[in-house]
Amino acid sequence: MRILIKDGHVWNGESFFLSDVLTNNEGIECISKHINQNADYTIDAKGKFVLPGLIDAHTHLCGISSIDIGAQAEMACFPFGVTATADAEGIYGCKERLNFLAVKNTVFAKALIENDNVNIDDIKQKLNKYGEKAVGIKIFFDAQDPNVRSAKPLRQICEFASANSLIVMVHPINAPIPMAELLDNLKTGDILTHPFHGGNNNAADDNYISIVEAKRRGVIMDLGFEGFVNTNLSFMQDAIAMGIEPDIISTDLTKVSLCMRGGKYGLTMCMSVAKKMGMSDEAIFKAVTSTPARVLGKGGEWGCLKEGRCADIAIIDYADEGFDLTDMFGNHISSNYGYKCMFTISNGNVVYRM
Repeated sequence: MRILIKDGHVWNGESFFLSDVLTNNEGIECISKHINQNADYTIDAKGKFVLPGLIDAHTHLCGISSIDIGAQAEMACFPFGVTATADAEGIYGCKERLNFLAVKNTVFAKALIENDNVNIDDIKQKLNKYGEKAVGIKIFFDAQDPNVRSAKPLRQICEFASANSLIVMVHPINAPIPMAELLDNLKTGDILTHPFHGGNNNAADDNYISIVEAKRRGVIMDLGFEGFVNTNLSFMQDAIAMGIEPDIISTDLTKVSLCMRGGKYGLTMCMSVAKKMGMSDEAIFKAVTSTPARVLGKGGEWGCLKEGRCADIAIIDYADEGFDLTDMFGNHISSNYGYKCMFTISNGNVVYRM
């Protein structure tokens, strides 16, 4: 199929410009003004954003994450412009399941912690089963788990990951150590998800100084929004007002959160909240395209809209797509407007349209 997208406000992963986009089979044939070639299907994108397929870098997918929380991948991704994702709780070690998904994907293997020690053999087995799909290790560094009592398991994970060229993603809510000490263990390219959580030892304790210093070292801040559960809206608003923005915007969606948020919960809602709090379109689009692509080792493959690349495209409007959220701390945010996905194209095929 040849798809012609006319008069869109294109974000190619690096910059904005007005242009048409023509796809041919699975690839992008041409990006230029006033394309007049024949197409099987023409989309009027005037007044809308034409983006690379969005990347949700923190999800929980059916058959990869726990059966209690895993969401059906295509349902959770395509209606929100997402064509690529990373599962952040890979526990089953099933590469075949990942290969079966229509959404492009990668995975973080979950670290098993027992009596304040990481089971390294278990991680090795998961990584071996996932093969090239595995980009890193996810550690739930939460003292509400009786097996987590000190910084020891975090140090063990970071040492193993560094020796094996893997990314560490840390879930820090109610961590047993202060945020500054936690971040000191992370190297450039490692990910702190839920940086604006409201649990114990959070970033607001030192007025976000530790977050700023970690970002300077190249530690990645992943919003991991999860609505009113893992994000304190007041902390997020304060940080953004101080110029401390998340590097990656992601959902941390589960099959439960898809049904329990104040609007259509997906990546576009998380982007809308960030815009309401003052982030620019450019900063938001970068945080859902080129930055997660680079962090996940997919730069130049995912998150870019260029001739010769795969035709993964999201057409997004900013329109009557409101939201109304109150977090578990009583902070409220709402809007009558938000980002709305109009079309999602994956591998040159229309897989969703509003």
